[in-house]
This record gives sequence, structure tokens and C-alpha cells, in this order.
Amino acid sequence: MQKIIPFLWFDGQAEEAAKFYVTLLPDSRVNRVTRSPADTSSGPAGTVITVEFTLAGQRYIGLNGGPQFPFTEAVSFQILCEDQAEVDRLWTALTSDGGRESDCGWLKDRWGLSWQITPTRMMELLNDPDPARGRRAMEAMMTMQKLDIAALERAADGGLLNGSPP
Repeated sequence: MQKIIPFLWFDGQAEEAAKFYVTLLPDSRVNRVTRSPADTSSGPAGTVITVEFTLAGQRYIGLNGGPQFPFTEAVSFQILCEDQAEVDRLWTALTSDGGRESDCGWLKDRWGLSWQITPTRMMELLNDPDPARGRRAMEAMMTMQKLDIAALERAADGGLLNGSPP
């Protein structure tokens, strides 16, 4: 049993967000939608109040709590990606329909939730036994929005990044 369940506060779009998130990764599904049995300040009886969903085997709850508490970068979800195709697919999906790119592999989805789309290769390069390789990979990462594994590897090897030295 999962002891800690992240509880995400949405402004009326918890069900829409959960249905989208579960399309991104295997072992994901909407588990339960709870509707209010009475009129509340959040809406009339029958309004969705919570959505329980599983994302990559981990449980979450989305609450339709209203506009009082928007997401900030203080909390983000990191998805470790095995290859560039997975980075590209997730980046495109999460920045579509109003999402926004940020720096160093970070983005915000259309609901304002922050994500880090991180190739596992990036983590390997940062932890390279040769500190110069890790430094060059880090410096290259700092110039990117969506992370490019081939460019990170070239930079770590001392090669050119976008036609200029890393």
C-alpha cells in the first residue's frame, strides 16, 4: 500500500487533467471520480470534487478546489526518460494546448503543473567519474529547454554544441 499520496489542487479541471496524465505513461489509469452529494461553494451537487488516479503505478488525487492555490515551480514531477523519442513525446504532449517550455528540461503543462522531462543519460553524464565531462554536460544543459541527449553527449565529450563550444 502506498503510504503517501500526492494530492493536487486544481481549479475545476482535476478530471480533465487526470484523464490526460494517464495517457502519458504505462501502468496509468483513472481509479475513481467522486462527485459532491450536495451543493457546495465549489459547485452544485454532482460536481466532481476529487479524482483518484494512478500514474506509472503511483497513486494521486486531484481535487477541484478552486483558484485560491495555483501550482508553482516549488513542486514538480520528474519523468526519467530512456531515450530521445520518449523525451520528445512527453515534451510535446505536456506543452500542447497551453503548456509552456522552460529551461533545463522543465516545463509547465496547461494546468500550470511543473514537470522535469529528464533523460536517464543526463543523470549518468552528471555523475561521470570524470568531473570535466559532468561539468560540460551541465553547462550544455543550462543552454537548453527540451534536453537533447546527443547534444549533451557531444558537449560532455568536448564537442560542439549547436556549432559553438560547450
